[in-house]
Amino acid sequence: MKNHKTLKIFILEDDRWYGTMLEHFLSLNPDYSVKRFEVTKEFFNSLHEYPDVVTLDYSLADSDGEQVLKKIKTVAPDTKVIIISGQEDVGTALKLLKAGAFDYIIKDEETNDRLWNALQHLDEIKVLKTEVENLRGELKKQYDFSKTILGQSDAIKKTFALIEKAAQTNITVSITGETGTGKEVVAKAIHYHSQRSKQPFVAINVAAIPKDLLESELFGHEKGAFTGAVGQRTGKFEEANKGTIFLDEIGEMDIHLQAKLLRVLQEREVTRIGGNTVVPIDIRIIVATHRNLQELVKSGLFRQDLYYRILGLPIELPPLKDRGNDVLILAKQFIKLFCDENKLPVKSLSPEAQKKLSTYHFPGNVRELKSMIELASVMSDGDSIEEKDIMIENSNNFNSLLTKETTLKEYECQIIQYFLDKYDSDIMLVAKKLDMGKSTIYKMIKDGDIKVK
Repeated sequence: MKNHKTLKIFILEDDRWYGTMLEHFLSLNPDYSVKRFEVTKEFFNSLHEYPDVVTLDYSLADSDGEQVLKKIKTVAPDTKVIIISGQEDVGTALKLLKAGAFDYIIKDEETNDRLWNALQHLDEIKVLKTEVENLRGELKKQYDFSKTILGQSDAIKKTFALIEKAAQTNITVSITGETGTGKEVVAKAIHYHSQRSKQPFVAINVAAIPKDLLESELFGHEKGAFTGAVGQRTGKFEEANKGTIFLDEIGEMDIHLQAKLLRVLQEREVTRIGGNTVVPIDIRIIVATHRNLQELVKSGLFRQDLYYRILGLPIELPPLKDRGNDVLILAKQFIKLFCDENKLPVKSLSPEAQKKLSTYHFPGNVRELKSMIELASVMSDGDSIEEKDIMIENSNNFNSLLTKETTLKEYECQIIQYFLDKYDSDIMLVAKKLDMGKSTIYKMIKDGDIKVK
């Protein structure tokens, strides 16, 4: 449904009769707010009101129509100008359209119809533009890092501070952290809070694309550039022009392609495969990796010059195991989101479930926690998620043993307990698997060091 007075229209026409006719005609649409001017000076004195559309008489008595057009585009660049002229001159029309006019209409019996069609088109453009702006606003809210990257730990607060600094400038950002810590979420938060937020955010996972296709994916190709290139393709760098490109898992890029990437970053231009046309680009670069790029440089797998080019502002995301009580803050948020999306009553976390989550290592980090909570929300029978609803793979528990410093005897107890749980307390089988005496296991059970079901 359109809002009342959708388009604000100014008419600059020194022929009073013709201007009055246009004003009456356009005012028939209740969604148009129309003002008429006969004198150019009065028109410019009101231009601060930023009309959506100006209908401009090309042959004004007190001004040159072309100069008026240029001044309008300087003062109010978003205002659309429709030239209405008595001159049926193709050359003049083309010149004015190149200078920024939206349309060029001849004064004849079809003027009203053509003007009406042009305004309807502009009306549709404005509605679409408003919808796009609203969607961008929603995206900005969606990637509000204070809501999407939750936590109160010192580690995550440091991350917040760096995200804020990154969003204020166009500096290249390099994000490091274990798999599942939320590197793309951070990249989007930076983009949607930067000056480029209204421009594209283009993400590409370097590790997910075969190396022989990655160059085409990044830089594009011309028709016939190689077998299978049946048409021209625009690369991700061109798609991201004026916005942000996010290169995830940059450490997996082939060393030969790294040289081409370095040139693009230095020159800020791309040439499609098989082409000669140089395409300038204006983009912000954000890269991410779970690998140690310095070690890759030392081993000759990553170019040192590219490393320093992309380092920019480094942001290291902490693993979930180092974020303390953030685990429970995130878990409760994931419960709410999942229940809201699936129209379920929001469930609470029992104390036992909270304890189980708090003592788990989370090798898969935030991504693993989210999956675990969604499954628990489904498995839970009541209004509370219980300990039994939290599904944790024993193998993950086993893999996390060495992350906690303890005594050799305690390690031994944990290992034996793991195998007893895995093989349903079959002491003979566990003794065989571990190549140890069954009497040792019986003694540990008797002493209370381990338990059987």
